Amino acid sequence: MRTRRPTRWEDQPVPVRVRLAATWTSLVLLYAYVDILNFFTPGVVEEILDGRVFEFALSETFSTGALALMSVPILMVVLSASLPAPVNRVVNLVVALLYVPVTVFNVVGESWLYFYGLGVAVELVLLALVVRWAWTWPRSVPTAAVPDRAAVRTPQQA
Repeated sequence: MRTRRPTRWEDQPVPVRVRLAATWTSLVLLYAYVDILNFFTPGVVEEILDGRVFEFALSETFSTGALALMSVPILMVVLSASLPAPVNRVVNLVVALLYVPVTVFNVVGESWLYFYGLGVAVELVLLALVVRWAWTWPRSVPTAAVPDRAAVRTPQQA
């Protein structure tokens, strides 16, 4: 009887662009899911029906601002996958760092601290991953900068 050798899964490296786009996608989904679950928090629907969200009056200005605020991470999914590497790196660093205070603000004044605390903690981990992967984006050495060993001779070899 033949024994089967265990196979190994091939672990291919994931490109930085894909990691960034996937992380922004996860962040957007988490933002949406926290907001949806928030509707089940006692009193939230009543406040919305009374025309308030947190301390803000519901208006076209509020809704436009909220849409603009959430459009940025949504656009980051596409931008992370398509911008040239040097620009991509800087844009990801800047946007992720700008969204840290935005994310922390979401827990201010909330009564369900475990719920919002968990949401904000996971969101901050995702933003930290964006910063880490953008900061450590691999650099390539231009081929012209790598000397040809055969062409480089020491004075003794000449």
